[in-house]
Order: sequence, then C-alpha cells, then structure tokens
Amino acid sequence: MKTIAVPTRAKTLNDVLKKARRNGLILQSANGNRFVLTPIENWEGFNVGAGKDFAEEVKLTAQNKKLMTLLASRRSHGQKIPLAKIKSRFGLD
Repeated sequence: MKTIAVPTRAKTLNDVLKKARRNGLILQSANGNRFVLTPIENWEGFNVGAGKDFAEEVKLTAQNKKLMTLLASRRSHGQKIPLAKIKSRFGLD
C-alpha cells in the first residue's frame, strides 16, 4: 500500500479527510466503485519484499525484528477453543 501526502492547499480533499476522521466514509466513484476511508491509529506497515522466491521472502520477513516483536505482542495467551467446538457451535459440522 502506498502513502500519499495530501497538501494543505487541497481544500476539498482535506474537507473529505476531516469528515472521515470523525466517522469514516465510504466513497463511491461515478462508475460505482467504492472505497473505504477511515483513520488508522497506531498503524505500522512492514515491507516484506517483492521477490519471486517465496522461501527467501519468508526468511527475510522472519528476520524483521520489529515485525516479529509486533506479532509476538499480539499473540493470544488466552483460552484456546478447539476448531471442532467452533464448527459445532455454528452448525458447520
């Protein structure tokens, strides 16, 4: 995903961003395409590369200490529920 800086002189776009900051927006183009515009707080992006060798990309990604720290912090240490129980609960047997 690419980040684009919006200049302060882009009044119309800044007005739209102001509205999105409050509630988030769904933008619809003239041809009907829809886009979600919502604030992202504490967002961190990680470049995992664009190589054609998947094994090499996995290796390089695993070496990204900042990403691995983030993933470790999000790891759940709570109660585990077996997949069979979830399927049963939702009638997906």
